[in-house]
Amino acid sequence: MNYHAPFWLPGGNLQTIWPALFARRTRAAAPRYRRERWDTPDADFIDVDWLDGMVPATAPAAQGQPLIVMFHGLEGSSSSHYAQAFADFADARGAAFAVAHFRGCSGDLNHGPRAYHSGDFQEIDWILRRFRSIHAGPVVAVGVSLGGNALMRWAGEMGASAGQVVAAAASVCAPLDLAAGGHAIGRGFNRLVYTRMFLNTMRPKALRKYAQHPGLFDRDALLRAQNLFEFDNIFTAPVHGFRDTEDYWRRASAKPHLPHIGIPALLVNARNDPFVPAWSLPEQGDVSDAVTLWQPATGGHVGFAQGRLPGHVMAMPLAVGEWLLTHAR
Repeated sequence: MNYHAPFWLPGGNLQTIWPALFARRTRAAAPRYRRERWDTPDADFIDVDWLDGMVPATAPAAQGQPLIVMFHGLEGSSSSHYAQAFADFADARGAAFAVAHFRGCSGDLNHGPRAYHSGDFQEIDWILRRFRSIHAGPVVAVGVSLGGNALMRWAGEMGASAGQVVAAAASVCAPLDLAAGGHAIGRGFNRLVYTRMFLNTMRPKALRKYAQHPGLFDRDALLRAQNLFEFDNIFTAPVHGFRDTEDYWRRASAKPHLPHIGIPALLVNARNDPFVPAWSLPEQGDVSDAVTLWQPATGGHVGFAQGRLPGHVMAMPLAVGEWLLTHAR
């Protein structure tokens, strides 16, 4: 990916914040989605948003065009700037596009005594297999940030057999070493801005989950949590079967599993991402021969703005989307 940030947008933090808040996401109008609710194997549900009514029974699947499946980032959704930009790319290329919301991220709280986490490759597996079963054409997948780690954790777990489900997979700005990313977001400016932003939505959702399932975790300790390490230690880790935050970060990280990936996979990480330290990024010796690494010097965390002020965020979806469609056979 031959990307350079515009001169008017210096530094990883500005390259992260400005694109998410102010840059253009689409060529024209925002994408229109049609929602489906899927029952999960454990009697819960997730919501899937299809671009412009592209559902399995309609023409796109029958015509066999490629389907791009997106897994969003922490507290993201189909309304996130990167999701809308990918939807715009898919629309321009005549591809089907769907955002699979992690549990509790679609606007409706899920029913079960769990939420979502960075290493939930079992959840990724059944979702992708459902897409594979209902879509006539090739399926490719892209995960952003948390969703990218979970997707690559799945790809590493499945090895070559992942090719029975998807033709290719890509991650964008994924914290593939969760401990490195977790500690980075808990310090300095990151803690003051990004940690506070995430906790502002994660804490209320966790409290609503507690109201659904009293005693699920230590409510008083959650109210005292000041960073994501503490939040994960109290909620994410124990609710999803991990001993504590360190156990969660270690077992959920995709990086140790990258040598086992057996399908074409693209890992995109800006080297000035404030969430993901450059020293923690994989090198070619850390991945299988099926993996391509794109690590531009700039871009921030899922930013990659281009053009004149206020800029747009369509460059990254174009580059990643074209790479995916090249392998969508």
